[in-house]
This record gives sequence, C-alpha cells and structure tokens, in this order.
Amino acid sequence: MEVGSYAVIFTSELNHEIQDYHAMAEEMLSLAKQQPGFLGFESARSDIGISISYWESLEAIQHWKQQTQHLLAQERGRSEWYKHYSVKVCRIEKPTSLSNRHKLNLADQLTE
Repeated sequence: MEVGSYAVIFTSELNHEIQDYHAMAEEMLSLAKQQPGFLGFESARSDIGISISYWESLEAIQHWKQQTQHLLAQERGRSEWYKHYSVKVCRIEKPTSLSNRHKLNLADQLTE
C-alpha cells in the first residue's frame, strides 16, 4: 500500500447463529472491489476475525460506508451476526513487507 492511503481494520466475534453470513461477506467484498478508491483486502478468521480493506482516501471510505447494500449488511451484522465488532481507520505511514523466506539480520531491521 502507498503512503497516504488508508486501512479500515474490522475485528469481530461472531454469534453462533450466522446463517447467510459467509455469502453476504463474499457479496460485500465483490461490491467493495467495484468501489472507487478501493485498493485491496486481507482477512483472517479464527474465533476472532480481522479484515483489513485498503482505500485511496477518507472520502472513498465514507462513500463505501454509505453504499446502500453495505448499509443493509451493516444493519444485519449488528442485529444477527456479531457478538462484538470494532472498526479502526488508519492512515498508512510506512508500509513494509517481506515477500521471501530470507531472514533479515537485526541491524538491517533497525535501520529500516
């Protein structure tokens, strides 16, 4: 991700009754990918789930938050699926990644 882009970090714990949850999650991801300013998505789930969507701007995030189908999914999430959730919006300041299996030595890590 580029410096100055934004990450929306969504963490959640699901209720036991999650009928249609996974289908709706897939539908929302497909819809998000079509939104102006969408940059990417990462997700992992165990007992607690974390999903991170990446956006070009705060305006793009606000537009997505107000998208009609997404509003309906949010309401259904609050009333049916989530025991708990939190949302954090963060600005990307220093993106760093490692795409190979080589270990960096400590001196290299400290100078980054």
